[in-house]
Amino acid sequence: MRDSPLFKHLSSGSLVTASCFLGLLYFGRDVLEPLALASILGLVIAPLIRAMRRVGLGQLPATLLAVVLVTTAVIGVGTVLAFQLVAVTGDLPRYRAAIRTKVATVRELTERPFARLEAELSAVAPQASSASSTAVGRRGINTVTVSPTQPLPVEIRTPRLTTRDQLARLFSMAWGPIGEAGLVLVLLIFISLEHESLRDRVIRLAGQSEVSRTMRTLGDAAQGVSRFFFSQFAVNFTFGTLIGVLLGVAGVPHAALWGALAGLMRFVPYLGVMAAGIIIALFVAAIDPGWRMAISCIVLFVALEVVVANVVEPKVYGHSSGLSPLAVILSAVFWGAMWGPVGLLLSTPLTLCLVVAGRHVRSLEPVTILLGDAPSISGGQRFYHRALSGDTYTILRDAHAYLRRASFARYCDQVLLPGLALAGADIRSGQIVGVQMTTIRSTIAVVASALTPESGPQPRRPFMRRRRRNVSLLDANLGAHLREMRETRQGRWQGSLDVPLHSVVLCAGLPSERDAILSELLVRALREAEVDARSTTLGDAGDRPGPEKAELVSTVFLPYPQEDVLEQWLAAADILRVHLPQALLATIRLPIDTSTVSQPTIERHVDMVLRSFEEALAFVMPEKTGKNLA
Repeated sequence: MRDSPLFKHLSSGSLVTASCFLGLLYFGRDVLEPLALASILGLVIAPLIRAMRRVGLGQLPATLLAVVLVTTAVIGVGTVLAFQLVAVTGDLPRYRAAIRTKVATVRELTERPFARLEAELSAVAPQASSASSTAVGRRGINTVTVSPTQPLPVEIRTPRLTTRDQLARLFSMAWGPIGEAGLVLVLLIFISLEHESLRDRVIRLAGQSEVSRTMRTLGDAAQGVSRFFFSQFAVNFTFGTLIGVLLGVAGVPHAALWGALAGLMRFVPYLGVMAAGIIIALFVAAIDPGWRMAISCIVLFVALEVVVANVVEPKVYGHSSGLSPLAVILSAVFWGAMWGPVGLLLSTPLTLCLVVAGRHVRSLEPVTILLGDAPSISGGQRFYHRALSGDTYTILRDAHAYLRRASFARYCDQVLLPGLALAGADIRSGQIVGVQMTTIRSTIAVVASALTPESGPQPRRPFMRRRRRNVSLLDANLGAHLREMRETRQGRWQGSLDVPLHSVVLCAGLPSERDAILSELLVRALREAEVDARSTTLGDAGDRPGPEKAELVSTVFLPYPQEDVLEQWLAAADILRVHLPQALLATIRLPIDTSTVSQPTIERHVDMVLRSFEEALAFVMPEKTGKNLA
């Protein structure tokens, strides 16, 4: 566990650095907020600037024109929405009666159950106060009620503000956002103008030895943020337009404002669209005397959001954000706590930049692993992890999805065999023993049987006898167990011997579990492609039908030998040459093979050395067999 990226970089120095970084983010937000916002906007408008430069404009005119266009568009949209908002506030008094009626109805519906419950409890509870007063009255004790001194009412009136004071107050309220927007605009212009210079400075700061990695990091970050924002803008603009049109058709006033609000609020991950839906629902409930329009709008909004989030967004940009859904929520919570509303807006691009940097910077690798859209593990590692826990269902689900676009041979090369290699390494090192080893064997047997067409239920036998034989064979040799399952269905020779000449592909191996499982998986991969493949064990004379059937075999595949059985393997290969003189002899040296046997030594005894099951499949496909033999 200590070799994981998290523990590799976890030390007292890294903890102090992380704490200082978090403190800098929080206490330096007044400076970092506009800088981060300007940097992100610079990445967003960078494609527009490059397009203008390709037309023939210089860096300065292209930058200024792009900034002016974006600023004008933002100010124009903001002005239109401001006038719409003023119109809405002016119309609110007309809906006051409907609002009061709805509030009273909701209050009655929510308070009535609690009031009834309180009344029932009061009827059951003993009246202690009444009994006490009755007892005191019977004793004849007179009580005197002393009224406290009434305080004098005091009314505080604020002085009425003059027009000058109101303007000054309004200006002071608007100066903060306007000043920050101006600062962001100035930073945006200078960052866009100094784009090339800033990149050169970052590269120089990283060092000459890290030029390639730094260039990839900057390029991936710029491309990822630009693609994400463009895709998100297209989706949110379409969503807001549809909401505005549908609300307008339904007769809701100021539909354009609510459509724009829905589109803009979707830029805030998850929380924004919920807030927009609540605001629209409250407004529709206020303007309609009944509840039908409000409920219809809520259903429409929710249905459209579900379709966009689960159908449209995966099609448009899928995981282009590079973040998992949980990471998006966590980043929104973190940056919102750090920088408030600006942090919510920038949470996804800022976290995306960290994730992209973690792909190239080792110290940030844990960020990419924890927040990336997919864990940084291979298909073989995922298979091994699932097999170790006996999660056959998940393995088969992923495998069926993989086989819809690829062959079983490629699945073996990229997923199953690498997973078996990891399991074998842990078994040899003693990390897997007992129950876990049994779980892995049974899981692999079930998966291999379920994914290949030759696997199926065995013919009915006495239950106890079949169970004892299968379990003992599975524990001893997984490959022999899978082969025995095929022979039970297809016969001793794994099929008919009345077949055309040179139509059988033989997968042979030494009597070891490694060779048996590799040969059996290769047979199943070839049979899936309708190749007449059969397996045999080298050195077993009873495993061959006889020399008169030698001409049926066109190709023989052997697993690449290990060092400890090299002499036995070479002798078996020479025997195959004698018994099958017309067959092509090939060996498969997989990339995961750890054998140190020299390949030139093997090439003197075989016709070719292949690198994968997929190469073997391509070599013996029926339409290519005649060409290969020629």
